[in-house]
Amino acid sequence: MFLESSETTYYKTPLGIAKITGNEDGISSIAVIDTEIEIPKVIPICLQECVQQLDEYFNKTRTEFSVKLNPKGTEFQQKVWKELTTIPFGKTRSYLEQSKKMGDVKAIRAVASANGKNPIWIVIPCHRVIGSDGSLTGYAGGIWRKKWLLEHENPSPQQSLF
Repeated sequence: MFLESSETTYYKTPLGIAKITGNEDGISSIAVIDTEIEIPKVIPICLQECVQQLDEYFNKTRTEFSVKLNPKGTEFQQKVWKELTTIPFGKTRSYLEQSKKMGDVKAIRAVASANGKNPIWIVIPCHRVIGSDGSLTGYAGGIWRKKWLLEHENPSPQQSLF
């Protein structure tokens, strides 16, 4: 069996350190870690575009990502994650709405579970999915990060989501 090799780098964000993993086939994971580590000076070539796009996102000059993705997951999870990428910057969708978009209202728990297993933080924007009542529910990186990201994307007080 052939194992794909992958590269890793770290990027400092306003929400903590992002650990980015991927190779020429695309980004396989972006996870926020709560450990302070030294950020490498040299970024592997296959991860440079991802770091640049995250930097632009946090500096409010990017609203859509175009970096190549290669997340690992089941066929269903892949479909859910692909659907997440259709939620526009600054907008939210409820878990129920996402289930409807997936074609099965009864799959709401499965959709929520797949959202929770999203391996690519921010770029696959699971932070844009909220409860039907507008509540900030379930976020692997912590609710405070979800709130920060949503406010980062929609800063106008008159349009506040909360």
